[in-house]
Amino acid sequence: MKTEYDFSDGERGKFYREGVRLNLPIYLDKDIADFVQKVARQKKIDSQTVVNTMLRGNKKIIQAFR
Repeated sequence: MKTEYDFSDGERGKFYREGVRLNLPIYLDKDIADFVQKVARQKKIDSQTVVNTMLRGNKKIIQAFR
């Protein structure tokens, strides 16, 4: 790394977009990912749908941890 950087030509907020929602990745442990993928293949749906369905089904349990 340099000891000093020149930001005099920089533009503040160049990439800022108000109200943009970021979808951050969630990494599953291998055993859970394997299970989700197996269910997705059996049901012929994508893994994301399986995970969302599982979480919605357990929403009350998840809310208990708040």
